[in-house]
Amino acid sequence: MAEGSDLEKTEQPTGRRIEQARGEGQVPHSRELSSFLVLIVAASFFWLFGSWALQNVMRLMQKGLTIDTVFVREPHLVFPRLADLGADAALYFSPLLLALIIATLIPPFILNSWVFSSKALIPKPERMNPITGIGRIFSWNSLMELAKAVMKALLIGGVAVLMLWGEREEIFGLWALPLNASLASAGKLITFTFFIVVASIILVVIADVPFQLWQYYKKLRMTKDEVRRESKETEGDPLVKGRIRSLQREAARRRMMAAVPEADVIVTNPAHFAVALAYKEGMHAPKVVAKGMGEIARKIKALGAEHGVPMLEAPPLARALYKFTDIDEVIPGPLYAAVAEVLAYVYQLNLWRKEGGNYPLPPKNVPVPPEFAVPEAA
Repeated sequence: MAEGSDLEKTEQPTGRRIEQARGEGQVPHSRELSSFLVLIVAASFFWLFGSWALQNVMRLMQKGLTIDTVFVREPHLVFPRLADLGADAALYFSPLLLALIIATLIPPFILNSWVFSSKALIPKPERMNPITGIGRIFSWNSLMELAKAVMKALLIGGVAVLMLWGEREEIFGLWALPLNASLASAGKLITFTFFIVVASIILVVIADVPFQLWQYYKKLRMTKDEVRRESKETEGDPLVKGRIRSLQREAARRRMMAAVPEADVIVTNPAHFAVALAYKEGMHAPKVVAKGMGEIARKIKALGAEHGVPMLEAPPLARALYKFTDIDEVIPGPLYAAVAEVLAYVYQLNLWRKEGGNYPLPPKNVPVPPEFAVPEAA
């Protein structure tokens, strides 16, 4: 049962899986969104600039249909004439063409599917398999496309019929108008109807875009086994990572123990904790060069005793330094006074070792601020 569930694609695609799919040219896309933007831009253009475009088209047709006897006598001038008409047509329709190009580029940005992939251009033999093609015809995706086509036809047809029915009196009244006025009114009516019909397609887009995104991510779903394998590939085998962390901790411990002989004092708990402090000339505050509890604490004390590092039993201070300070970090400001008292004792002890005299008494009950007080069980 567990093995079967591991083989089911129930897991959401990882970021790496999505990037791999994008590299292969697999991105979400919605033909309905692309069609809608192109059509709505064209409809808006004709609605706003229809009269200007119509005047230019009429001017172009008048210019092109004007017969000049020069072209009859000199046929070689026909091609320059056609080139001139083509340039005029390109100039007149360049705003519309530019707007349509921009409209075709917007959908990939909306769906985050703007990607260049040469793999998508490589022909795949399985696409030419007739059995696979028949399967795609009767697939769930094909049924959804059929449903969308039917919905679009009903929607567009219904909106068009409602618009024409609502304007039926104006349509029949066109027969009584002069030709120019009739053509102008018919053009406005057609443009407005076209715009409303195209605008109604947004209902199809609202339904299609979430479906395409859902279908895209569903296709990229992964099995639990695939997620585990990808995790191993990207982050490494857990056993190997554990071994690496173990080696890193061991190396850090060796570096820490190597710094113990250079410490100025070791503050102990006395049995559970040991923290080695160093304060050299140029330091703005003492820093922790080694710390440990249990077996590591015993090793720190043994190594310190071997190299003659002074030790002081100050349980509250040892617990505070162990908890609130990391290795190679200076001590916190609120602990300056307590550590200064310890270092003063170390200075007196070193002086006694050099010059003799009265043996300095170690400080007792070294004060620790309440916010740095750590219970003995910690």
